Amino acid sequence: MAVGIVATLKIQAEKIEAFEADFKDLMAIVAEKEPGNNYYDLHRSRDEAGSYVVMEQYVDQAALDLHGKSDEFKAKSAKLGDYLAGAPTVTILDAV
Repeated sequence: MAVGIVATLKIQAEKIEAFEADFKDLMAIVAEKEPGNNYYDLHRSRDEAGSYVVMEQYVDQAALDLHGKSDEFKAKSAKLGDYLAGAPTVTILDAV
């Protein structure tokens, strides 16, 4: 069963440009190295500056687990964490 994730991130105003560039790098890594990922997309809020939503989907729980354990994801996530203005909100969803 497919597994989805919706994560809301608040980014420090002075770090938005660097965040977007680094996140685009992460999106390319996920697309290239994670065949179990259906999509991994970043969206910017039209209403709230510095607010982003990440929408992800994996073919199954094993693919999601692999994503979280990959060295590339861990390294890039650590860097992206420096841009956050607070803790992200993450919701994990099962496909219907």
